[in-house]
Amino acid sequence: MLQSLKKQSVRNALLIGTLCSLSYLGVYFARNILSAVTPQIIATTAYKEDYIGSLSSLYFGFYAVGQLINGIVGDKVRARFMISFGLILAGVSSLIFPFVMEWQLGAQLIYGMTGFFLAMIYAPMTKVVAENTEPIYATRCSLGYTFASFLGSPMAGVAAALMTWQMVFYASSTILIVMGVLCFVAFLILERKGIVAYGRYEPPEGSSQGIKGLLEHRIIKFTFISVITGIVRTSVVFWMPTYFSQYLGYTPATAAGIFTATTFIMSFGTFIAVFLYEKLGRNIDLMLFLVFSASTVFFLLVYFVEQPVINIVLLVLAIMASNCAASMLWSRYCPSLRDTGMVSSATGFLDFMSYMAAAVSSMLFANAVNAIGWKNLILIWLGLVLFGAIICPPKSAKNAPSLD
Repeated sequence: MLQSLKKQSVRNALLIGTLCSLSYLGVYFARNILSAVTPQIIATTAYKEDYIGSLSSLYFGFYAVGQLINGIVGDKVRARFMISFGLILAGVSSLIFPFVMEWQLGAQLIYGMTGFFLAMIYAPMTKVVAENTEPIYATRCSLGYTFASFLGSPMAGVAAALMTWQMVFYASSTILIVMGVLCFVAFLILERKGIVAYGRYEPPEGSSQGIKGLLEHRIIKFTFISVITGIVRTSVVFWMPTYFSQYLGYTPATAAGIFTATTFIMSFGTFIAVFLYEKLGRNIDLMLFLVFSASTVFFLLVYFVEQPVINIVLLVLAIMASNCAASMLWSRYCPSLRDTGMVSSATGFLDFMSYMAAAVSSMLFANAVNAIGWKNLILIWLGLVLFGAIICPPKSAKNAPSLD
């Protein structure tokens, strides 16, 4: 009997996790395409880095505000509606964007709304996973769509290498709309079969709820981690193709190809993160300190080593190390908040902080390239991850708080 229930639990978690991962892959393909096609746009149009930077900043700003709003709404509205409508509306916006590109105000508004609609997915998704799967399977599900998020960048790179920038947006639109329809149908089936339900999880007696519970779960510390890793995994990765093109001297087409290869390699960082976490005795504080420290060292080497191939390898390692911290945040920390009754709201807040930081930093990075140059910008990236190591002092496994 127990064995049968366990198999059913694994099967249900696999169904939910697969559906969420595919949805999130579509989200991250869509949100990485502007980055992937930026060298192509700069080379073939009159638009330059400052305008692309303003578009990316507006997108991240809308996405951040959307995470905050939709995170709160996601604690009250079924994931089926939030996820499917978010994907479909983002697909419509992505379809319109190339047609209004020459109208700057219209392009900024449409691209910003794409970010807002895509922000309807993550927080409700985390809530439905946390409340409908066992903690160990919730981690595996979160790991799946975290991996999917990192795969979105190489997918965008492939599309940019094979198609014109306009066609890349059309492809994104098609994928999002199709995924939105499929998600609506799939969630409806899961709900009717009782695999997905809402409001049935009861937190243990004596556990703190609401804001008090979040504070006890160290929400303030993880907010700083969200900001740091958000800047690295979003803004730094966004400017990678341009960095390859301008600082390392590659052509736009070659830069797009390198971006594809490097971001694909970086997508495996989430599995490395979980492997290290288990090897370190599930000590998240020690884990965070080590990966932020490693990222600091690699960014320092990026600053000194200018040989293009080695520079790229070091940059990839620096970002991967920081992404390991991000994986801990989204795959371990957020699902552990289900006892607070605010999984969606808290996840939305953390994502809001992450992308507001990305929005500001993306604009600053665009201006910094012209003001201080790429080499000095690397020092800013180094300073960010160094701060991460400072605020995550390691604790012994005995004293480290459990996330289970």
